[in-house]
Amino acid sequence: MSTIKVHSPPTELGHRNENADRRIGLIAGWGKFPVRVAQTLKADGYLVYCMAIRDHADPTLAEICDDYREFGMGRMGAQIRYLKSAGVRQATMAGKVFKTKIFERFSLIRHFPDLTFWRHFYPVFLTKSVDRKDDTLLLTVTEIYAAGGIEFLPATDYAPELLVKQGTLTKRQPTDNQWKDIRFGWTAAREIGRLDIGQSVIVKDQAVIAVEAIEGTDACIARSGTLCKSGGMTLVKVAKPDQDMRFDVPTIGEGTVRTLHAAGGKVIAIEANKTIVLDQETTIATANKLGIVITAISANDVE
Repeated sequence: MSTIKVHSPPTELGHRNENADRRIGLIAGWGKFPVRVAQTLKADGYLVYCMAIRDHADPTLAEICDDYREFGMGRMGAQIRYLKSAGVRQATMAGKVFKTKIFERFSLIRHFPDLTFWRHFYPVFLTKSVDRKDDTLLLTVTEIYAAGGIEFLPATDYAPELLVKQGTLTKRQPTDNQWKDIRFGWTAAREIGRLDIGQSVIVKDQAVIAVEAIEGTDACIARSGTLCKSGGMTLVKVAKPDQDMRFDVPTIGEGTVRTLHAAGGKVIAIEANKTIVLDQETTIATANKLGIVITAISANDVE
């Protein structure tokens, strides 16, 4: 574990005071979402104790948070001790954790699993008795924290403005044919979400071109470009039917728009009130410039 102490919080670690209920832990994965959450928490007067996931988190978090420490994914006991010593009793998770790293050679050694990790994750990694679906892994994490006295809350509770409202965000509207693909893709995306495979599908002319799995949305989009060189695809990204808003909330941003444009795609359809759009003004401006449609839909639109 490496430590970067940025600011001096109002009290030293381990000493609770009247500000204890304004302390929060932030588990930071990859991307801009953790940065946005940290900024919002600080603006709202929270003392933010950041647990940055090694090889994932944006180092600028060290400049925002009251305390910043880097942990391997497997240092669960160390993470809980860190929060408890800081008087933290609530935490939130933001940002992507690349599941592909779990399957890299020597990944467990690089992320230094401790005894707390092994007590809970032994059946997952060293036996065939438990699956490795996202919900299985993430729910196990929240159970470990709960056993340590740390309550997990959705990051969107602190930055609800990031959840996009229903409607088309861009100047360009979907055509009738694109609406057919959106409705077709919605059904397919909801099904792979129900199976906990992924959140996104790429469709064209009511045919599935690519399905997101462990590789993530950007890699799925890029693959669709090699499979459908004529372009014109639609990305449909939705929440799981029983989405736990504490983690793995569907997210897009400017990078998603640029990746889709490079692949030849034309439409991004996301689920209203369940999807995060990062840097909304920039993302929408880029979509308008590149001729990409972004629309936020609900089940009513599909039905």
